[in-house]
Amino acid sequence: MDKIALLTTGASGSIYAVRAFELLKEKYELHMVLSKTAKYVMSYETSLSENMFKEHAKVYDYMDFAAPISSGSFLCSFKGVMIVPCSMGTLGAIANGVVMNLIHRVSEVALKERVPLVVLLREMPYNKIHLENMLKLQEAGAILMSASPGFYHKPKNLEDAIDFVVGKVFDALRIEHDIYKRWGT
Repeated sequence: MDKIALLTTGASGSIYAVRAFELLKEKYELHMVLSKTAKYVMSYETSLSENMFKEHAKVYDYMDFAAPISSGSFLCSFKGVMIVPCSMGTLGAIANGVVMNLIHRVSEVALKERVPLVVLLREMPYNKIHLENMLKLQEAGAILMSASPGFYHKPKNLEDAIDFVVGKVFDALRIEHDIYKRWGT
């Protein structure tokens, strides 16, 4: 079973992480880290808690630097790492090599081990510092995405728009899915 790391920060948009988890939990070995702020935001936005993940994923404390996923020898076997959603603070820390928690460490290790790292940004507008950090991280090998749904698949509700964004994250990691209608189909 392929392994995927799902990292969640305190940016608004925790529903994207919840939906990714729902779709991945049966087919992948999931390893998760939720920041302290992610737990708060998720509770506020969805009324869900970290406990919902524990039955189907290995959930690590965001300050556990001894967690297996903090090591390149463990993470190198992963299909990919996704930060869903990613705050600008986390983006800045990773882009500048600052490691203050396990999310930063796993991202740093993914970059050095060339494990695909997909970063779903959920902030706007962007300032110059955001853009410079995005460029640094992209040049380091990360795949950056904005939580911007498309509309060519004619979404009928919020769930369709969420699935489009999550589907694009899956596309970046070459995860097969059929959660949105592709262009021309």
